[in-house]
Amino acid sequence: MGFALVIALLLFAALTYLIIIYNGLVLLRNNIGKTWSNIDVLLKQRYDEVPKLVTVCQAYMDHERQTLEAVTRARTMAADTRRETDIFQASDALSGSLARLFALSENYPTLKADQMFRQLQSRITEIENHIADRRELFNDSVNLYNIRIDQFPDVVVTRLFGFAPRSLWRADAQSRASSPVTFHLPRE
Repeated sequence: MGFALVIALLLFAALTYLIIIYNGLVLLRNNIGKTWSNIDVLLKQRYDEVPKLVTVCQAYMDHERQTLEAVTRARTMAADTRRETDIFQASDALSGSLARLFALSENYPTLKADQMFRQLQSRITEIENHIADRRELFNDSVNLYNIRIDQFPDVVVTRLFGFAPRSLWRADAQSRASSPVTFHLPRE
């Protein structure tokens, strides 16, 4: 009777430990989903602001059609993308095209003076800063999850239940390239 009790207690302890590991992994995986959802909300807000910005800029930037079209294409690509890694790339492309648009706006003093442009620029910049903060939180969540699924004894549970590693949000080569900045000195 004593031997059976010891075996039963060991099985109970092993099952309890397995459940604790599994639940911890589920918590980490769902935390990634939550942080991704927070990013997605901000991306949607940015997508909603971009057409307004392009409309305001079109009135002033007749010679910058290529830049405005690039912003519009990047916005469309980002809004239509569904896969996580594609969203990363599309979002980075949109950020880069918006940075180029804001840099070009320096050449248009009347555009820079436009109240609507300033409000949209401020709003989009604020959203971009929030997205950057959330990207960092997302990457922290993914990193913790990926470490955990590779550690022993968690790796046994991850293989048993099919937990797969997730990709970090990395900047692509295009978004790492610097945009040219031009300075216009006032004439005396």
